[in-house]
Amino acid sequence: MSLNNIDIAQVSYFKLNNELNIPINGQIPLDKDQEALAAFYQENVHPNTKIATDLKEHLTYLVDHGYWEGDFLEQYQPKFIADLYQYLQDQHFEFHSFMAAYKFYNQYALKTNDGNYYLEDYELRVLANALYFSGGDAPLAQQLADEMIHQRYQPATPSFLNAGKKRRGEFVSCFLVQITDDMNSIGRAINSALQLSRIGGGVGLTLSNLREAGSPIKGVQGASSGVLPVMKLLEDSFSYSNQLGQRQGAGAVYLNVFHPDILDFLSAKKENADEKIRVKTLSLGIIVPDKFYELVRADQTMYLFSPYDVEREYGQPFSYLDITKEYDNLVANPKIKKYQLPARDVELEISKLQQESGYPYILNIDTANRANPVAGKVIMSNLCSEILQVQTPSVLNDAQDFLKLGTDVSCNLGSTNIPNLMASPDFGKSVRAMVRALTFVSDHSQIDAVPTIKHGNELSHAIGLGAMGLHTFLAMNQIRYGSPQALEFTSTYFMLLNYWSLVESNKLASERQETFANFSESKYADGSYFQPYLQKDFTPQDPRVQKLFAGIFIPTIKDWAQLQQDVQKDGLYNQNRLAVAPTGSISYVNDTSASLQPLTWLVEERQEKKNGKLYFPAPHMNNETIPFYKSAYDTDMREVIDTYAAAQQHVDQGMSLTLFMRSQIPEGLYEWKTPDEEGKQTTRDLTILRNYAYYHGIKSLYYVRTFTDNSGEIGVNECESCSI
Repeated sequence: MSLNNIDIAQVSYFKLNNELNIPINGQIPLDKDQEALAAFYQENVHPNTKIATDLKEHLTYLVDHGYWEGDFLEQYQPKFIADLYQYLQDQHFEFHSFMAAYKFYNQYALKTNDGNYYLEDYELRVLANALYFSGGDAPLAQQLADEMIHQRYQPATPSFLNAGKKRRGEFVSCFLVQITDDMNSIGRAINSALQLSRIGGGVGLTLSNLREAGSPIKGVQGASSGVLPVMKLLEDSFSYSNQLGQRQGAGAVYLNVFHPDILDFLSAKKENADEKIRVKTLSLGIIVPDKFYELVRADQTMYLFSPYDVEREYGQPFSYLDITKEYDNLVANPKIKKYQLPARDVELEISKLQQESGYPYILNIDTANRANPVAGKVIMSNLCSEILQVQTPSVLNDAQDFLKLGTDVSCNLGSTNIPNLMASPDFGKSVRAMVRALTFVSDHSQIDAVPTIKHGNELSHAIGLGAMGLHTFLAMNQIRYGSPQALEFTSTYFMLLNYWSLVESNKLASERQETFANFSESKYADGSYFQPYLQKDFTPQDPRVQKLFAGIFIPTIKDWAQLQQDVQKDGLYNQNRLAVAPTGSISYVNDTSASLQPLTWLVEERQEKKNGKLYFPAPHMNNETIPFYKSAYDTDMREVIDTYAAAQQHVDQGMSLTLFMRSQIPEGLYEWKTPDEEGKQTTRDLTILRNYAYYHGIKSLYYVRTFTDNSGEIGVNECESCSI
């Protein structure tokens, strides 16, 4: 029975996996999942795998038949490759759940051109990644192979999927593109969306610079149509263009909350919106300066400002203006057209839309820029709201040639698996290898179709290392999510990621005698970035947390002072280093919880296209860990925000923070709930939580996912393009 002709009625693994969701004597029958895993190998993997017993013979077949590239293999001695593969096999890797194995073989393993047979197992996919991302450095390849086979490091989906393959997309997860207020830039952006969606992942674009609907256009009778038609053009572009058919094209658009089209922008996502303006698949995000929170808190009128007039007056695009700082001047300037709205009306519309659709994402732009250690301005984020990097605008002529080439952003992502990295024989060595692997992707990313992306990447060498499996690790150690111990662990873990990524980026700069562009103007160069670590000892204080880090080097104030000197002397190679992306399907492959968020269910239900529902039990679930696996939907979201805030202080970019809500909120979860609300989720709940996140230093909020009374979920779109 080939892969293309699997008769669901003739295999037992789907049925066994589904039985996992049927309690026996009040208990979850975890043995059914193990039976499903064994049956999957017996009925699917073993009969449909074509891997020659001789490695050299198999690699020759893969290269000769156009499945793998040959160049990356030629960088190594054949004996080294053979020994490395033998090492991987000697680790006796096993998936621990049916979902993990199913996801890997269904989504990541290389198949024959007709789709009938597997040409890779997990060890071969790891081998391809380790060899490819080491660029001929044999010791690094050995180290990366060790990190990946023990699932301490997980490259981003496009990297892990495409490494070594002859027919592939790019390794980059997602892109950020800005549009300036002219037709040439809009045309360029639509072409960029087509090109980037075809070769890579998701694309985020900011529309904040575009003049509002009704604004005059010089030399043309009539007026601008505003941002909505551009949104429709972009949505159609993403629907048309995808990564060689492997991934659904996806995009997000951002708009500043002080843009005059803000209410129309939000309305475009409503279910009852007119089809002419409604966007179905495009994600929405809003850019929120501090001033908005101030106006909402004071229940004042807010002024919305014409981007066209702002650019004429200030000589820079709307996105680059500090609205909080200039707000009063903007209001007083008669040359700038402005519109009035009650600030709380806008706040209400945001909450209503989040209830209905899970959108918009929230980017607290002033928070992001205050924490930004790099010279320049962060103006937007990406499809999953965790990438925060500086950009510069371009200037185009009527031939759409660049008179001034600006910078946009590509996201080179990877993730640590917290439970497994905590068991690493050398935490620092592991992280340093990951930084090297991610830097390889940045160094070899050549997006010629979009010059601003290529230019930005060449200047920044930016990467984004994150983490998954926090809830799993806490449950394994019987620590309650959101507790003081959990927060101290989270802070210490990310302090270590920060420290070792800085160490390795500094070493790269020293080796190559090259830093990221404008390093000399950064807070790293003047030493101010390191002040928090020189003023406070981040060594864990709680005895249980200390025990978790037993045997792991924890840098002292003295160590940070030495690192400060090293960085000021030799610089950093990577402009950005850390970012916590959502970890979608790859979390299942890693047998761990997603990102830093709580698990949604003890047994998670997934709708898998034609195969129906599949079930994923909480990793490492047993009688001891079950009490510590409370559902995200039953968790006070302030505990989630506190958790992300504990990590955020050490993360130079952002994090994909999802809020999980029930339409009927459990009694006693939030003290502000009133009896007349009868436990129903209200817009006020979301407003309070957004403000709580803002005041606790959260840079961005991703989806709001709502579990409804009819067991449905709103806002559950999985961002495959940017997911690790």
